[in-house]
Amino acid sequence: MQTPSMTETGHQLPTALEPRNPGMALDLDWVRSAQANTSAIERRAMTLPGRRSVKKDYQAAWLCRAIACIDLTTLAGDDTEERVRRLCAKARQPVRAGLLDRLGMTGLTTGAVCVYHDMVPTAVDALHGSGIPVAAVSTGFPAGLSPFHLRLAEIGESVKAGAEEIDIVITRRHVLQGNWQALFEEMQAFREACGDAHVKAILATGELGTLRNVARASLVCMMAGADFIKTSTGKESVNATLPVSLVMIRAIRDYYQRTGYRVGYKPAGGISKAKDALVYLSLMKDELGDRWLQPDMFRFGASSLLGDIERQLEHHVTGHYSASYRHAMA
Repeated sequence: MQTPSMTETGHQLPTALEPRNPGMALDLDWVRSAQANTSAIERRAMTLPGRRSVKKDYQAAWLCRAIACIDLTTLAGDDTEERVRRLCAKARQPVRAGLLDRLGMTGLTTGAVCVYHDMVPTAVDALHGSGIPVAAVSTGFPAGLSPFHLRLAEIGESVKAGAEEIDIVITRRHVLQGNWQALFEEMQAFREACGDAHVKAILATGELGTLRNVARASLVCMMAGADFIKTSTGKESVNATLPVSLVMIRAIRDYYQRTGYRVGYKPAGGISKAKDALVYLSLMKDELGDRWLQPDMFRFGASSLLGDIERQLEHHVTGHYSASYRHAMA
């Protein structure tokens, strides 16, 4: 695994402009032909942590890339404006300046800040001038079972408040019942309500029953115009896993090969260690290539991950591990 240079890992560096995925007509033959060999996928996933090993400067560079791809998230019932402002400050300066100087890094920020709708104005204000987008969870997050017109209205309100990215949740029963037309129409309506804001479709894969369902739901959401597909809300009992990621990433590859449009990927929930971030980055590189290692194509939905990455970077620079409380998120 080659390393990106330290000066190429920051969020604000330009990437090739990508046309948004416009979607396409629902192709039920393609959807129903999607299969998933669970045993083979699980065997492949088990080998992933040991297939790539990066050390020293290479590891530091890849961890900086991981930071640039984090959607720094707070989705707690006790969120306050002050907590969100502190989180936004962390997004602007995810690693203390002294460490970045030693690493030769400049301009490193997280990929976005993700909050509930009520905190969007606070986050937009706190991030003004940084170039860091605000992502809002929407459509009755996390269950997605509020009245449909209210879910659409919620998207509109978040966009109006300044959110540039909207993380929507699909209706899981559409997948469990194989009602692909209903899922397609729902996703189309969400995409239209988002307007210019990019939409991430949360599949809640831990509640979809099978990997085959995950593959088919991924395709339908992309056909309906999703800019990203995302594993989980982080609130399910099972969130991002490597087998699920393999299925979703290969659906993205299949969609790109057939349509020419790139769709992003966001694993979320349960990714809290730097070593896990490295596994996901290597998986993206192996399966989709370097273009999907940019923040506009790949994100981690995480809160505690950044703290562990910062600890690893400090160890790289000083040779010593620091206590986790020295790297608080907010």
